[in-house]
Amino acid sequence: MSYPIKRDVVFVLGAGASHPDGVPLQRHILPMILSSEEINDSEIGRIVVQFIRDNFAYNSEQRIYPLLESVFGFIDYFIQQNESLSSNYTIDKIRLIKEYLIKIIHYIVNLKTHKENSIYKYFWESVQSYNPNVSIITLNYDTLLEQAFDSQFIKFGYLDYCFHLMNYEKRDELKPFNFWINPREPVPTEENETPHSIKILKLHGSLNWKYCNCCNQTLLTPWDREIDLNRGKLTGYTYPDKQKYDYYCPLDNTEFETLIMPPLFAKHLNQPVISQLLSEASREIRSAKKIIFVGYSLSNADVHIHALFKKQLKNNVKIEVINTRNLETLKLKYRSLSADVNFHNFSFEDMVKNKNFMQSLLNE
Repeated sequence: MSYPIKRDVVFVLGAGASHPDGVPLQRHILPMILSSEEINDSEIGRIVVQFIRDNFAYNSEQRIYPLLESVFGFIDYFIQQNESLSSNYTIDKIRLIKEYLIKIIHYIVNLKTHKENSIYKYFWESVQSYNPNVSIITLNYDTLLEQAFDSQFIKFGYLDYCFHLMNYEKRDELKPFNFWINPREPVPTEENETPHSIKILKLHGSLNWKYCNCCNQTLLTPWDREIDLNRGKLTGYTYPDKQKYDYYCPLDNTEFETLIMPPLFAKHLNQPVISQLLSEASREIRSAKKIIFVGYSLSNADVHIHALFKKQLKNNVKIEVINTRNLETLKLKYRSLSADVNFHNFSFEDMVKNKNFMQSLLNE
């Protein structure tokens, strides 16, 4: 399958798009970590929570907590300087705490990702009905967008994560895992079928990606997103008997890593997959006729996203912002990208359930 030269619509999805389905906003994550009995009783949870309590003051009764970006920034300072914080927090332990904190975030987001009836289904129905020439840039780790596509799979089209997956290779070592159709190659079709390929660019990573830092390849595990909080291991289950196992790279037996980008003010963008996705996102933005931002606040920690759009946006591109936060500060952030921006005081749920509005967004 091939793509049109121009993209009619590029959607940019922030946390506000998944929040109606229960996925926490970033500001909710740290309070959840500190208040969760399950996390506090786990091995890696105890270590992370103790570090936060030792180094940050907060007031849980008044719900005043440090920013998650500040916690990561503090950790990253010592890592970048290659310095220990104290005898209790050596540089090696600080590196471990960062890894554990990322895994706990993965765990929390995944708790809210087991959804059967997602609002994203309305989104896909509109795309199928009104205009499939879209691509999606998302800053969310959750997999609700992809899960909702299941009902559209094959008959409507295929999802393209825009980088190479181990699952594309029909090798003996990969037989225990799910093979995946590569939408950039010819695919089998029935008579009168014209399936579409839709790009999903998850610029901050995904819960269902397992990354091997030895062979630098990524395994897609569509239904396995869990983490064992006592051992800090990415886990999966055999089907149908549901036997639990740990994920290791089938090519070199290296333990897989999470592939989600933590909320840092200074993000590390040289990770091979993230770097490739940013390049692909640049091409999508340059080819777009219209860009629709949904539930995204252009966070101050997302300087790379601001820079990406500032560099690649063309003057004649229509910008639509769907957001319930009718704040002047938010509007100024978007007007710093383009002078021609339309604001709509809608939630993602309001947007996708309004068929006339979705048709106008996808067809104008």
